[in-house]
Amino acid sequence: MDLFQLSTATNAVGDAQATSEETLREENRRLRKVCHALMERVETGGSADTAPYAAFERSVLLAEQVRERTDALHRALDELGQVNTRLSAAKAEAEAANLSKTKFLAAVSHDLLQPLNAARLFASALETHALPDASQALVGHIGRSLKDVEGLLGTLVDISRLDAGVLHADKAPFAVSTLLDALAEEYRQVAGVRGLALHYVPSSTVIESDLALLARVIRNFLSNAVRYTEHGRVLLGCRRRRDGLEIMVGDTGPGIPEQQREAIFLEFRRANQVNSAHSRGLGLGLAIVDRISTMLEQPVSLTSRPGEGALFSITVPYAEAVLTTALLKKSDPSSPEEIDPLHGCVVWVIDDDLAILEGMQALLGSWGCRVRAAATVSALEAASDGERPEVLLVDYHLGEHRETGIGLAARLQRRYPGLASVVITANHEAEIKRTTREAGMHCLLKPLKPLRLRMLLGTLLNKS
Repeated sequence: MDLFQLSTATNAVGDAQATSEETLREENRRLRKVCHALMERVETGGSADTAPYAAFERSVLLAEQVRERTDALHRALDELGQVNTRLSAAKAEAEAANLSKTKFLAAVSHDLLQPLNAARLFASALETHALPDASQALVGHIGRSLKDVEGLLGTLVDISRLDAGVLHADKAPFAVSTLLDALAEEYRQVAGVRGLALHYVPSSTVIESDLALLARVIRNFLSNAVRYTEHGRVLLGCRRRRDGLEIMVGDTGPGIPEQQREAIFLEFRRANQVNSAHSRGLGLGLAIVDRISTMLEQPVSLTSRPGEGALFSITVPYAEAVLTTALLKKSDPSSPEEIDPLHGCVVWVIDDDLAILEGMQALLGSWGCRVRAAATVSALEAASDGERPEVLLVDYHLGEHRETGIGLAARLQRRYPGLASVVITANHEAEIKRTTREAGMHCLLKPLKPLRLRMLLGTLLNKS
């Protein structure tokens, strides 16, 4: 290669190197600008919410907070689980204590009702004797005091049973007259002592309810009407409604202010009356009424005008048409009633309490009955001299005997066909009432109400 060519080649290489260096320097400047722009954008450009680093930091902080709060939630749930466990244990303990209290009250009430029942029988029998006026007044005071004790004890037991859920309804069809006739006769006498008149409008309508529980409701209405009415009268009657029979109890008392009409159905609440001389209750009567009404699904209503009186009522469904016809025929005997069906009738009484036997003998004897009373069937038959009984009154709980009063009555009914049987018990369980009814017998609760017993005996003897 000559000198010229070598020089030319050298110059070309130099130019190429110069061009390459310039290009690299230009690319370097461009990259620096881009880097500088990015640094400025990262460090100073954009808002905090859109900055990449700030977003990353916020994400880390949020993740930490979520973790901490999750841990706190787990700890709270663990503590809540422990609290729930303690609450469940406390609830179970309270329920067990409540059931134990209910069983205790049931047992105590049975033991208390036995002598109370005997005392009521003796007092009722004594009222039929010819006594001086002063003695007759004392007997009346004894009877009313015993009735107050019965009411207070029955109220405490009933509220306990309702709270424990061991009191159940035993609904069955019956003519409302079988309930109201007895209550009207009983409270006509009670109202007379207070100088009041009781106006009763009878009804033969057949309804479906629990006879004992419904009686508790109506009896409470009547007791309050007589207790708070100073002058005038008390009304007991029925009114047909589309959805059932409305059984009403009205009075001409002071009435109930509107602001108290809900409170009186709460426990230990009574209407504020100026004259409280006759208000010896615990304020539990209407609370029991409200709970029984809820259990029966039969609504209670109250209408009142202060100074003009109050009207309490409960609406009870009608029985089915077929049952209504059958019960009306059964309650309408073809033969006229005797003047005194109890006179001379043979009544057997079986009870393991000697005081009850003596009280029943005194009471039934004062009504003209021929009474045979004993603790066992063998003793009863030995004392009867072959005389056939017409009515059997038997206690449900017969001490240590395995046979209940229902079983014993069924056995005697097979031996003496046509024997009318009445089972008497202090146990208010629906199962006992249902079993008694299904066996074709009647059930009365202790303490026995003499007027109720007399009316039932009259009905049974008239039918026989």
